[in-house]
Amino acid sequence: MDSQFFLSLVVGTFIGGAAGYLGSLMLSKRMALVAGPLGHLTLPGIALALLYGFDVSLGAFPFVILGIVLIWLFEIRTKLPMEALTAIVFASGVAITFLFLPIEQAEAALVGDISRVHLTEAIISVLVAILLYFVVNKIYPKIILINISEELAQSEELNIKKYNLIYLGVIAIIVSLGVKMVGGLLTAALVAIPASAARNVSRNLVQYAYGAMVIGIISSFLGILLYKLAGLPPGPLIILASTLIFLISLILKK
Repeated sequence: MDSQFFLSLVVGTFIGGAAGYLGSLMLSKRMALVAGPLGHLTLPGIALALLYGFDVSLGAFPFVILGIVLIWLFEIRTKLPMEALTAIVFASGVAITFLFLPIEQAEAALVGDISRVHLTEAIISVLVAILLYFVVNKIYPKIILINISEELAQSEELNIKKYNLIYLGVIAIIVSLGVKMVGGLLTAALVAIPASAARNVSRNLVQYAYGAMVIGIISSFLGILLYKLAGLPPGPLIILASTLIFLISLILKK
């Protein structure tokens, strides 16, 4: 096994597991598709990273944060629906991207390329994915309680704004990591499909959360392995592996 493929496999499985675990929380809050528009917002940052040769996750993160802040400010200013403002912001980001991104690099921006990860990037990505797991694990019951009833959460003296801010920050980070694997187009699927498959076969919240994480790991492993065997882009293969597991979960669903 060559070292580059091994690094891709390790990084992919850690990010896939963290994305699946967070996806179980996002699906519970009906926010799984939020990762899609946020993924589009990363495209200018990915383009800059590809042009100047630095880590795409590093390029993506500031643009995700900027997009979240812009949507929040526009909502306060205009009172327009969140989905309309999200569409305006992410469409503008995509348009800006293709003004200066060379067409030969468009594929890496849109569907990712985990096969080119370097050792330093791999170490940082794995450490961040582990940290994300512990943060999500810490806030998981609080976010679930806030989702059930904000009044009940307030009666338990939870700082709702603080936990929602942490939650949005975690989503921004996982989207930034996810673009390394699946690009700016497929980030919603990275968090939504493993969680959906886990929900089909789980009997309780623990099985659901950790099932989503395991399915995220397996999907990433299979997708990168298929990339090695078939030579096709790893990002779409990861999503298709996840979709296959989801279809199997429908058969097993009781």
